[in-house]
Amino acid sequence: MGTRREGGGGGGGAGPVSRARLLRRLDQAWQAFQESYAGLSEAELVEPGVTGTWSVKDIIAHVTWWEEEALAHLPLILAGGRPPRYSVTYGGIDAFNAKMTTQRKDLPLAAVLRQRDEVHPRLIALVRSAPEIQITGETRFRRRLRLDTYGHYPKHARAIRAWRERRLAGPAVARVASRLPP
Repeated sequence: MGTRREGGGGGGGAGPVSRARLLRRLDQAWQAFQESYAGLSEAELVEPGVTGTWSVKDIIAHVTWWEEEALAHLPLILAGGRPPRYSVTYGGIDAFNAKMTTQRKDLPLAAVLRQRDEVHPRLIALVRSAPEIQITGETRFRRRLRLDTYGHYPKHARAIRAWRERRLAGPAVARVASRLPP
C-alpha cells in the first residue's frame, strides 16, 4: 500500500544537477501527482479502494506526511546529523505508514488539503535555501529529498490514475457482461 523503501530507489540519482533542474524535477513530479486526482469530486476523493483501503484523501495525507518527514530530517542532514532509522524507531517504513494512517484517517478532506497546501511550499523554500553543494552532488540531502518527494509522488500518481481507469472501465465491463448469455 504505502510502502516506501528506506534505502533505495526513487527515480534519478547520480550526477551533478543544478538547483533549477532539481526544482523543476520536483515541480514536475508534484504537478503530475496533483493532476492524477484533478477534477475528482469530494465524494470521489474520500472513496476507499484506490490503493488497498486508502482513498485519494489518504494518499494525499500520506504524501504530505512524507514531505513533513523531509522538513524534519533535511535540516538535520544539513547540520551533519543522521536521522533515526525507521526500522529502529518504528519497526520499519510500513509500521510508520500504518501509524500515520491511523493518526490521520479521521481528518476531514478540507484539513488534509490545507495541510498539503501549507507543507509543500515550506519544502520548496527549504530546497531553495539549501547550500548549493547539497543540491549539485549526490548527497544524503538529495537522496532523502528524492525518497520523500519526487521519487515518491509518481508511485501514488500511477495508483490514482489506475484507480480512475478501473472506475471508468467498471460500468462498461458491467454493461458488456449484462449482454452475455448465462
